[in-house]
Formats: sequence, C-alpha cells, structure tokens
Amino acid sequence: MIYIDNILFAIVLTIGIGFFIKNVKKLTRNIKLGQDVDRSDNPAERWKNMAMIALGQSKMVKRPIAGILHIIVYVGFVIINLEVLEIIIDGLFGTHRVFSFLGGFYGILIGSFEILAVLVLVAVFAFWIRRNVIKLKRFTSSDLKGKPKNDADIILYFEVVLMSLFLIMNATDIYFQQENSGNIISQYISPLFSSLSLFEIQVVERAAWWLHIVGILVFLNYLYYSKHLHILLAFPNTYFADLNAKGKFDNLESVTKEVKLMMDPNADPFAAQPVDENAVLSKFGASDVQDLNWVQLLNAYTCTECGRCTSSCPANQTGKKLSPRKIMMDTRDRMEEVGRNIDANKGVFVPDNKSLLNDYITPEELWACTSCNACVEECPVNISPLSIIMDMRRYLVMEQSAAPQSLNAMMTNIENNGAPWQYNQMDRLNWKDEN
Repeated sequence: MIYIDNILFAIVLTIGIGFFIKNVKKLTRNIKLGQDVDRSDNPAERWKNMAMIALGQSKMVKRPIAGILHIIVYVGFVIINLEVLEIIIDGLFGTHRVFSFLGGFYGILIGSFEILAVLVLVAVFAFWIRRNVIKLKRFTSSDLKGKPKNDADIILYFEVVLMSLFLIMNATDIYFQQENSGNIISQYISPLFSSLSLFEIQVVERAAWWLHIVGILVFLNYLYYSKHLHILLAFPNTYFADLNAKGKFDNLESVTKEVKLMMDPNADPFAAQPVDENAVLSKFGASDVQDLNWVQLLNAYTCTECGRCTSSCPANQTGKKLSPRKIMMDTRDRMEEVGRNIDANKGVFVPDNKSLLNDYITPEELWACTSCNACVEECPVNISPLSIIMDMRRYLVMEQSAAPQSLNAMMTNIENNGAPWQYNQMDRLNWKDEN
C-alpha cells in the first residue's frame, strides 16, 4: 500500500535526479564548446587505462599514504552507496530492508558496509588533519584559496555526515538489530539510544534514513559545483586521454599544408585557392576555451585540485608563477563563465571582451613552463595541463608574435643561420678545432 511518505519520497527523488540531469546537460554543453578531436583510436589500450587508472587507482598509490587513504574513501563510498538501491525501493514501495530475503549474504553485505563506513571515517579524519593541521604545502599554496580550499573541507564533512547517518540508521533499526546479522559496528552504537522510548528510537531511525538519502541526493548535485566531479569524469577522462608518447606534440593542419606547399617543387604558391564563403578562419593556437579541444575542457572539469602537478613542477619549485593546477582551475572557471553567458543570452555566446589568455592566465605563467611533462606524469587521472599551455603559447607566437625576446632571437637565428646560435652556418663546427 502506498502512503503519503512514499509519494513524498518519489517527489524528492524526482527533484534530486532531475536537477542532476539538468547539470549533466549543462556540463556536456560546456565541454562541447571545445574543438573536435578524434580519440577513438586503440580502444583496447583506452579501456585498459580506464580500468587501471580510474577504477584501479594505479597512479594514486605512487604517493602511498594519500593513495591508500583515497582508495579506502573511494571504495567505501562507492560500495556503501550500493545500499541506496535498497533505500529507493523501500522509499517508493513502502517496504523495509527489501533485500533482507538474501539471509546470511545480506548480513555479510551490510556488515562489510559498516566496516567500510568506519574506515572511511578514519580516512576522512586523516585527510582533514593533513589539510588543516599539518597543512601540507600543496594544500596551502596561493593558487588554492577561497572556494577551492573550502570545497575540499565541505566534501570531507559531507562524507562524515553520510557515513555517520548510515551507522545511526542501522543502530536504531530495531528489526535489524534483533536479527543480529550484519550489525558488526552498529551493535556497539545501539546502546547509546537505549534510554529512548520505542517511539523515539523509531523517530531517530526514520530521521537518519531520510537524511541519509536526501544527503546523498544533495551530494550528487553538489558534484557539479565541486572538484569532486572527478568521481564521475575520471572514467571518460582516462579513456579519452592522449595515447601518444609524452613530449610528442600535434601538428597544426594548416601549418602542415603550408610547409608541404613550400617543399613541393611542382606547386604554384600563387595559384588561386578555392574559397569557401561559409568557412571559419582557423586560429593558430588558443586564446580562449572555445579554441581548445573538448578533451582539454573535459580535463579541466576532471581536475581534482590535488596539487600533485604543481608540487612536482620545476618552474613552480623555483618560485615562478606557473601552477599547472591553476591552469586547469582557470580553464574550468572561464568555461563556466562562458556557459553562464550562453544561458543568459538564450543559447548564444555574446562576446564579453574577456578571454582565458590574459584575463585568467598570464603570458608570464605560460612562458615559465619548461615542457618537462612532470605535471602530466604526476596527475592521478591523466590530465594534461601542458597541452593547454602549449596551445596558448602557439597563439602568442603565431597570432601575436609575442614570444619572449630570447625566444625570438633563437627563432631568428634558426631562420638565418640554421642554428639557434648567432653565428654563420660555416662556423658551426669550429668548436672541434679549439683544442
């Protein structure tokens, strides 16, 4: 029989999932602002990457303490929330612990959930200590302040509340405790409520049950506004990651065509080329998020803000302004700004006289990069800040001729002398005669 609380539950569930779907559509729209790029090659290798890196957390454990703690939280949170399916069925149809017909297996399942809940609480406490007491450098850097810094703590508090509600829900479930199967942890919490009347215990159990499922729906919708969006996006991000060897850069098709034309002795450089009136002039490099490809924008949304990239960046370690983490955060912030512009103008982007370059990321940051790939190697979910840096450098050099003086001198020397040094090609081997 369906009661008013079942109808209320259906309404809450519909609102929560509906809002989540709305945010997913907005997220997809923003990622599609990027240029098209084909990442359908070598599916076997891509599935392997996703299984090993996103699911298996293989790159997380390169830093063992953080890696093990993260695996506990990751596994615990995902597995424990399998019981959400039972809560949804109970909430919609008025049943109570509908999967209890599984008997002993159900006890083992819930018992493992309770143990994992405690482990998650321990791991979350350790994470909080690392951020707020020990204050590891990568969590106190100037590029991680305000909302991004507070966001990490909010997520930790969320996890504490959700795990605690799960244990309280079990501890105050009289039927579950009487079965004495699966209450491995909650049986020790249950006596805390022994002074309450039967009615009061039932109220606590129902309150914990409702707060737990509502909390999960709130958490689900908070993901879009949080760095923890990587819980969902780590999987596609590792699948679509660049499989080329690190350090291999892609060539611009327009430049390649020009070079081939120059090297073809039979080509007529003055021949008229067919003109497509509907064609959009291509830009060399990137100055805004629309110039980046969609995988780079997916990277920005997937960024965990863990700071491993910045802590391993040699430029950052020597005091330069560059922070690969900030590059990703700035890209995401600009993408969100463009998305809000589109929403405000009924699906059309109206130029706002702003861009990712200069308004968010400065040339000084870009030119500080040594292109060593340390940030790419360190990222636990295969994000590449370097690809964004190099595309924006391309724009500065090829569109604005705004390279640093030392780089301009080198390119001039290569053009005139065939070498980066300022002497005649005929003198290139004189060094061998010095001794």
